Amino acid sequence: QVQLVESGGGLVQPGGSLRLSCAASGIILSGYAMGWYRQAPGKQRELVAVVRSLGSTNYADSVKGRFTISRDNAKNTVYLQMNSLKPEDTAVYYCNAKGFVEDYWGEGTLVTVSS
Repeated sequence: QVQLVESGGGLVQPGGSLRLSCAASGIILSGYAMGWYRQAPGKQRELVAVVRSLGSTNYADSVKGRFTISRDNAKNTVYLQMNSLKPEDTAVYYCNAKGFVEDYWGEGTLVTVSS
């Protein structure tokens, strides 16, 4: 059974930092494109960042220069380092593992940026 478990969300003040983690079981993350998505209230889910199996990355324009996605294959875990957080970053953040046909999702972790 495949599981993706996100952690690290919480309440942070504007300008602060958080690091999200996505720990996988049942799959080997190195064989998948790993992404972080987010969904704010009343909005569609959007891609935040992706790291592919060979290590290339892409970011949404809104987070470039502030967020960094990384993977630790030994720990079978993907991270999202979020710096200089803004209120508009408030959302539920989801981890995604995408293979040729497989598409796995975590249950999400809430990030709230507020003073």
